[in-house]
Amino acid sequence: MENILRTLENFPELGQEAKAAFEEKLQWIDLERGTLVEKSETICDYLYFVTAGSLRSYYHKDNKDVTVSFTLPGEFTTSMYSFISRNPSYESIEAMEPTRLARIHHDDLIGLFDSHHSLERVYRLLLEQYYISLEEQLVFAKFKSARERYLELMENRPKVIQKASVGQIASYLDMSIETLSRIRAKI
Repeated sequence: MENILRTLENFPELGQEAKAAFEEKLQWIDLERGTLVEKSETICDYLYFVTAGSLRSYYHKDNKDVTVSFTLPGEFTTSMYSFISRNPSYESIEAMEPTRLARIHHDDLIGLFDSHHSLERVYRLLLEQYYISLEEQLVFAKFKSARERYLELMENRPKVIQKASVGQIASYLDMSIETLSRIRAKI
């Protein structure tokens, strides 16, 4: 709980009443490694906050898992397309290790916006951060070499390298396991 409260402290415009209302709607779940919290082709009803452990978002293409993102403690995640559009998701989200999450249901979050406008603003700021990360990832994949992508991941998100498998990292960086192994051998 302290982890999510610290994160909410980053938004000074969020008053104590709004924080308390948000916390009241949270549900806590513990997951084992490999547990799916969201499955592709279903509507994503929850916004998640990782307090311990880690998650991986991925989709299937040509009988392979393609890793889209990693979520570490102190970060929010969801299948954003599905959560916002209320259409089935393209991606699945799984626990990469034993993980503890706080989650809030879509309907509860939208209901809170009506009574606590500051929560809606915080949600918009979170969406902006998500969009920026997504755009950076697109640029990252299109304009940087495989080595540059790996070095940037090492610099900006070293915990991902500690927690994810080599195959998951290679998939996320859009390279083969062999290419990733060659890069790692030279560093």
